[in-house]
Order: sequence, then structure tokens, then C-alpha cells
Amino acid sequence: MSAAHSSHPKGLYFIFITGMSERFSYYGMRAIFTLYLINALMLDKEFASAIYGNYTGLVYLTPLIGGYVADRYLGMRRSIFWGALLMVMGQFLMFFSALYFENTELAKWLMYGGLGGLIFGNGFFKPNLSSIVGRLYEPGDKRLDSAYTIFYMGVNMGAFMAPLLCGYLGDTGNPADFRWGFLAAAIVMVLSLVFYVARNGRYLVGPNGEPIGIIPAQKTGRESAGELGVDLGKKLNVWQLSLWAVGGVLLFFLFLKGFDGDIIGAVIYSACIVVPGFVISDATLTKIERQR
Repeated sequence: MSAAHSSHPKGLYFIFITGMSERFSYYGMRAIFTLYLINALMLDKEFASAIYGNYTGLVYLTPLIGGYVADRYLGMRRSIFWGALLMVMGQFLMFFSALYFENTELAKWLMYGGLGGLIFGNGFFKPNLSSIVGRLYEPGDKRLDSAYTIFYMGVNMGAFMAPLLCGYLGDTGNPADFRWGFLAAAIVMVLSLVFYVARNGRYLVGPNGEPIGIIPAQKTGRESAGELGVDLGKKLNVWQLSLWAVGGVLLFFLFLKGFDGDIIGAVIYSACIVVPGFVISDATLTKIERQR
């Protein structure tokens, strides 16, 4: 194997830096979030833990939605961009929440807005960035395993460094200092977004030099498989969507009763059933998409 072929494409290191920065932002915010809720917003520990748990639960749910939207409509590159932008907005809302923490009502609304941006931003960003790694190589390329190892090294480096810096800046014993921990997470996310926007066109290319992640996978998958028989104008089965929506409402109220009025918990559990069910049962999915 030649030296040129044994080395990894530059796009991998581009993704390494982008992903490491985003994970730094995510884990840095998480490191001080519960402490902020308890020591600055003066929430009781049980309620703070519930908010934290619901937040992390939704963070793990939304990548399914983000991957679906990227495959069907936006493409991976645009999904990563919008996800990063939403997370930048979310991190700055967390900063402003901590900046005005003495106005508890305002701080709570800013915090909830920030969590929303982070949840949906993560859903668009995370699954698509990791998916692009595989597109940098030919199918069956032996370098792919080590490529994912390198990628996750970046993820782990960001996750390791973030609590140290954001915790050092934010958890000082002074509630007013939480803003600096959130600000550090926001700045790193801005750097990740700027770096991505500036260089994605240069480095996100396939093994033959073709740009990757621009066209939604649904279109390329159907063209390559010769499965253009399905009308692309009918992307959503209205009846199917309606049935799942009704089922989701029923599940929501069942879980709401079972969880003693925990609205967010009921949303998470019902969405964990409805969203995968709708995606998997989508009649317009091709064999390639189902395998994904």
C-alpha cells in the first residue's frame, strides 16, 4: 500500500477539529448546568435533576429526526451548519440566562430557550458529522476503522477538556461566575461553526474529489439504485402522519398520567415510540435508506 493511500484524507482531520470543538461546547455546558440550576436559580435538587435528565434524554432523541431530515431534504452539510448555528444561539442564551440570573423568571425563560437550541442543534449536527466520515472513503477501505478511532479521539478530547475549563471558570462558589463557563462553551461553538463554514467546501470531498453531503441521500440513493418509481413529490404520507400523530397524543396522555404530570418526560417517552415508528414505516423509504 502506498504512503499516499495509507494516510487519511484531510477531511478527516477537518471533521476531527469540528467535532472536538462541538463536544467541548456540549460537555462544558453540561458540567456546570445542574450546579447553575441549584446554586444560581435556586431550584431544588429534585427539580434540577429532572430538567437535566429531560434535557439529556431529548439530546439523544433528536439525532434520529436530524438524520431523517438530512437524508430527505437538507443534505448533511446544510444540516450540520444549521445544527451548529442553533447550538451557538443556545449557548449564548445560556450565557445570558446566567448573566441575568438574579431576575429568576427571565433567567428561566432564557435557559429554556437555550436548551431548545442545544437540543435541536445537536439533533442536526451530531449524526450527520459522524456519517460524513464514512463518505470520505471508498466502500471496504481498510482505513475506515482507524478513521472512526481518530474521530472519536477528538470527541473524547473535547469531552475531557471541557469540564476542566468550564468548571474552573463557572464553578467558583459565586453564582455570578456561571456566565463565564457558559461563555467559554459558546465561544468554542462559534469557533467550530466559523471553521466549518470556512473550510467545508475544501475538505468535505469523496475519494474521487467529488463534494459530499450536499445532495440529500434520498435522491442519490434512489438514483444509484434505480428506484425512482416512488413519486418524490409525495414525501410524506398524510394519512400515515395523521395516524402517528393521533397515536402520539394518546401515548402522551397515558405517560402524563403515569408520570404524575411530568410533561417533558411524557413527551420524551411518547416521542421515543412515535418518531422511530413513523420513520421506519415511511412507505417512501428505499432499501438503502432502511439499511441505514
